[in-house]
Amino acid sequence: MLCSDTVILESTGKTLQELLLRIIIIIIVTKRCVKQMTADLMQEYIKPGRRAHLVGIGGVSMCPLAEVLYGNGMVITGSDAHESAAVNRLRSLGISVVIGHREESIQGAEMIIRTAAVHDDNPEIRAARRLGIPVFERAEVWGVIMRGYRNAICVSGTHGKTTTTSMCTHIAMAASLDPTVMIGGTLPLLGTGHRVGEGETIILESCEYCNSFLSFFPTVAVILNIEADHLDFFKDLADIQKSFAAFAALVPPDGVVVANAEDANTMQALSGKQGNLITFGLTEGDVHSQNLTWVNGMPSFDVVYQGQIVTRVDLQVPGLHNVKNALAASAAAIAMKLPGEAISQGLAGFVGAGRRFEYKGTVKGAKVYDDYAHHPSELRALLDTAMNLGYDRVICAFQPHTYTRTKALFSEFADVLRLPDVTLLAEIYAAREQNQVGVCSEDLAKAIPGARAIETLPSLRDLLYDMARPGDLILTVGAGDIYQVGEQLVSMGEA
Repeated sequence: MLCSDTVILESTGKTLQELLLRIIIIIIVTKRCVKQMTADLMQEYIKPGRRAHLVGIGGVSMCPLAEVLYGNGMVITGSDAHESAAVNRLRSLGISVVIGHREESIQGAEMIIRTAAVHDDNPEIRAARRLGIPVFERAEVWGVIMRGYRNAICVSGTHGKTTTTSMCTHIAMAASLDPTVMIGGTLPLLGTGHRVGEGETIILESCEYCNSFLSFFPTVAVILNIEADHLDFFKDLADIQKSFAAFAALVPPDGVVVANAEDANTMQALSGKQGNLITFGLTEGDVHSQNLTWVNGMPSFDVVYQGQIVTRVDLQVPGLHNVKNALAASAAAIAMKLPGEAISQGLAGFVGAGRRFEYKGTVKGAKVYDDYAHHPSELRALLDTAMNLGYDRVICAFQPHTYTRTKALFSEFADVLRLPDVTLLAEIYAAREQNQVGVCSEDLAKAIPGARAIETLPSLRDLLYDMARPGDLILTVGAGDIYQVGEQLVSMGEA
């Protein structure tokens, strides 16, 4: 049968390879059409006066979404599992939020919006399905919203997203663009993780997990790096690269992809990329640094674009990784044709994002910092920086995030956690998972000379307090709730 088919193909002047290429093109076009149809459908619901209920409204991207929709004249209600500062903020705006998930909470809603963490067995989702109320994903709605902006800057990557998105925000504010912003952390400039502006620019931190960012409509797509992560969803690194390549393909012909020239996985994913591409790197790429110097541990450098110096930047955050983040933000600004003065002014005012090497205070003369790092590469960048700041001891209290990530990257975690003078491990933060892979922090501690696993956060806090002395840098690190340990330590005072 294959032979006869080949003869037919050859007789019509086509090869099997050409046919497969046509099939792939048809699949891509079909997916784009489906995405467009979904966006068009949602557009009918996202109008002043329409009623939407957000399930998980207190989340880092759901809270700003609720505020944006409310600001556009929609009637918004929501539910969340816990009370929080975000929930209180929404209530202060006049948005009704209930704690707990109950079927009656969706009464009167014309559409339901949910986070990726809310599944079909949620009572409110079940009720919506039964009543025929459409249910949309958070990322899909953000995608529809960004269609209304002339400039949509979407910052993606395995790590560095929050910091780079924050830097882009600083630059946009310095350029008086009055942007709308969604960041997965708190930015001191905003006092929160989001901003609803009146300008034509929207800036979003864009996550690959569950292919969420494929619902977006970027005009500038930033790819910081690509590494193996979220392996509870992706099959392997190649699957992740495929997702990022699809993200880059969302950029229209007059848009720009900004990509890390020094990251082999990113360059491989974008091989054969057609259209506008601006690369960046410390020493390679269209945008790179020159004349890098360090003043009191902080970097200063020239931003060079295609051989010409655009501006000089004086950063107020340490580390080579932040130089690279700043170059990515500069490249995005160049793609938007923003002036060099806005780049230098915006980056000079950036003092860090919440939970990104965030200074919390002192305890018994030791400095306490907190960081969100939860991937080995993020940990290495953080610890390389910390170990070169001149402290007598660097004490790292790390809380692994999810069982699947800990299991998949076990050797990498064990290797990088040898760097600190003292390594303490909190129990793994489960997040959305059950421990089906049979791993615990005690296993990790056994693979790290001198490391200790501590069963509870209060016990970890007390141990850190007993250990603390002048000249120490204490780091609480992880994407779970370990930040509470640092806050409690500082509140215990100097005695």
